[in-house]
Amino acid sequence: MVAARAGVSTATVSLVANGKTAGRVSEDNVTRVRDAIAELGYVVDGIGSSLAKGVSSIVILVAPDISNPFFAKVIDGVRESLGPQYQLLLSVTEAGEFPQANDVRRLMSLRPAGLLVDAPNADFLEDLASPSPLVLLDAPGLESYAPSVNLDVASGARQLAAHLAAAGHTEAAYVDSVTGTDTFAVRRAAFLEEAAALGISVSPDRIISTTIDVGTAAAAFAAAWPEWQRAGVTAVVCGTDTHGYGVLQEARVAGVRIPEELAVAGFDDLPYSATSNPGLTSVHLPATSLGQKAGEQLRRLMEGKFLKPGGVTLETSLVVRGSTTA
Repeated sequence: MVAARAGVSTATVSLVANGKTAGRVSEDNVTRVRDAIAELGYVVDGIGSSLAKGVSSIVILVAPDISNPFFAKVIDGVRESLGPQYQLLLSVTEAGEFPQANDVRRLMSLRPAGLLVDAPNADFLEDLASPSPLVLLDAPGLESYAPSVNLDVASGARQLAAHLAAAGHTEAAYVDSVTGTDTFAVRRAAFLEEAAALGISVSPDRIISTTIDVGTAAAAFAAAWPEWQRAGVTAVVCGTDTHGYGVLQEARVAGVRIPEELAVAGFDDLPYSATSNPGLTSVHLPATSLGQKAGEQLRRLMEGKFLKPGGVTLETSLVVRGSTTA
């Protein structure tokens, strides 16, 4: 129908619909085909195309908790590196829950060109056993499963501990994520180890976990703060900036002066951290670069190109703001 309306062959319509006109179809015919497509509301049959080619143009990004604003930048980076010839499909779960392999496996009927999995664990990867090209994001210690792009979160955590120790803090608390992914375990362990070495005490009863949500983190801090205050806690480190915003919010309600009475810090360095009141000290995690590098790696795999072993590790850095220093 499109070919008849435009007065061209079906092969010409196929070239235009799939963006393969360069040097093969005249501008006049491209315009006529596009006008016919618009008039008829034609859409390429993606299922039929994927069956014919054995693979679709879909790339699936599996993320453990899309409620974290950090992922918006990751997604931007992935989309930029993949380009317009691929469509990005998100596979996510409820806040605080990690996707199950069975859920992702159902999507394999779409014949995806490739998979990106953010912050996985070994059990998930072993159960998934994907035949499609696969790249992992923020997956420390899992490089043997697939090519990976990681963040050096441990370095940033150690920098944060050193910053708090230099400011004279000796009693601290930690607000973690309930997601249970390795990246959160690494940043928590690195901070606690460095803090202990520098004379900062974080007893087990001062480590709490919540979903990545401002209100939930605020409520958890409100419940814990009276005991923490009696124990002499003067610093609270949060596994994400979103947790940190909740702590800042509830601290203001409780009349706690930041940073004079309580220093607060997080991980991610989200845009709002620079403009919150006070600005939130945070370990900068290059989310956009993480998505870009992962997308680049996956494109190379999908195009049958060689990847250097060992993966890619992106540096992190501490951004000090008013929540920890006057």
